[in-house]
Amino acid sequence: MRQAGTVLSIDTPGPGLVEITAPVTDWVAAQGMGEGLLTLFVRHTSASLIIQENADPDVQRDLLTFFRALVPEEGGRYRHADEGPDDMPAHIKAALTAVHLSVPLLSGRLALGLWQGLYLFEHRRTPHRRQVALHLLGA
Repeated sequence: MRQAGTVLSIDTPGPGLVEITAPVTDWVAAQGMGEGLLTLFVRHTSASLIIQENADPDVQRDLLTFFRALVPEEGGRYRHADEGPDDMPAHIKAALTAVHLSVPLLSGRLALGLWQGLYLFEHRRTPHRRQVALHLLGA
């Protein structure tokens, strides 16, 4: 068994999904492992990770619209607003999604489905630089 790890820095433009499939798969391929398990972990409390369709951009737009409606930014609604009205809603959205993912590595490739991509889901209004830790365990 071998293991490898790294941290990717991902710039986000504001709220929405940033596909990270390419840099993740490039890093995994460079490790030269055939079988194993990749764990991804976002090191923030106002962003998350999801596996989602990567063919139709309407899916991403609809997800963003849904989460905006589900967790509105309303003044006075939340006690925690230290960094503005999008602060607590971002934490709630991160709590409803995932901060870590696991993806099997089979025959040297991530076992993602045909239409699946890896995404960093930014929940804050302003651009951020986010860190995603990767850990690969395999042979």
